[in-house]
Amino acid sequence: MPGEFDFIQRFLACFPKARVPVGPGDDCAVLAPSKGALCVTTDAVVEDVHFTRATFSPADIGHKALAVNLSDLAAMGAAPRWFVCALALPGDFPARELSALGRGMAALAKAHRIALVGGNFTSARELSVTLTATGELSHAPITRAGARPGDLLYVSGTLGDARLGLKQLQAGVRRGSAVRRQRRPEPRVALGLLAARFASAGLDVSDGLAQDLGHLCAASRVGVALELDQLPVSPALRAALGPREALLQALQGGEDYELLLAIPPARARAFERACGRSGERVTRVGELTRERQWKIRDGAGRPLTPPEGFDHFARSGRHIRADD
Repeated sequence: MPGEFDFIQRFLACFPKARVPVGPGDDCAVLAPSKGALCVTTDAVVEDVHFTRATFSPADIGHKALAVNLSDLAAMGAAPRWFVCALALPGDFPARELSALGRGMAALAKAHRIALVGGNFTSARELSVTLTATGELSHAPITRAGARPGDLLYVSGTLGDARLGLKQLQAGVRRGSAVRRQRRPEPRVALGLLAARFASAGLDVSDGLAQDLGHLCAASRVGVALELDQLPVSPALRAALGPREALLQALQGGEDYELLLAIPPARARAFERACGRSGERVTRVGELTRERQWKIRDGAGRPLTPPEGFDHFARSGRHIRADD
């Protein structure tokens, strides 16, 4: 049976050698000083919390583990540089599946030019992959706290697909665009780098638009006026749920890993032009307000109660409903 060293070598074989002073194999990685400030993030994907081995391939797991960390770097406007990976494996985890997990992670790492520089292996009852990633800043970081009343809210891509994909996987569906959004989210790194020139605040949408927008408003001490019918939804989501339910899921669903950005009005037109030239889809969905209140209206002008997004420690969530 393969030992720890065999697993390490098998995993490292999936990645090119990192161009750093000291990489995998020593007690620490040694990294050359960077020109700009560094952003550092850590995140984990855990079996039976973020995925199941019955519905995710090993390559899907490797991809998603890195993608959620890259999404954090994108949200701050950072260019990916290095990451370390801590793997906890069940005792019966097949060596071939470890290679597949590594290949899924390595393919995304290559696409975003981020290098594996170290990590750790241990045994555990369930599979988990914990990454710490660093990115370099060429502008001031995009934080949650910089927005001002009057700033316009934009969101990238479409919302709600990942939650639909989760429901489809639970129902036995194994293919389709929504399933792919759940298994293999695409971090918006290029948009984050572009947005660093324009945004006053931002974050990635991992726990649902409603919850993550709440984080931005709290940090910036602002309120929001949000137009439900402006939320971007995919044809697949609309076809699966119908127009109204698709919009509600776009508001509440999690794991989309799109970017939510606050753009000062004076920069909005230039931001939209820059996104158009770069092929980045963004949609204006609302405006931040001085009154620290949520105002959400549907297409018929009816006010809605803000829903909760995903909370790892919550036992249940509220459903959005029209206000009386």
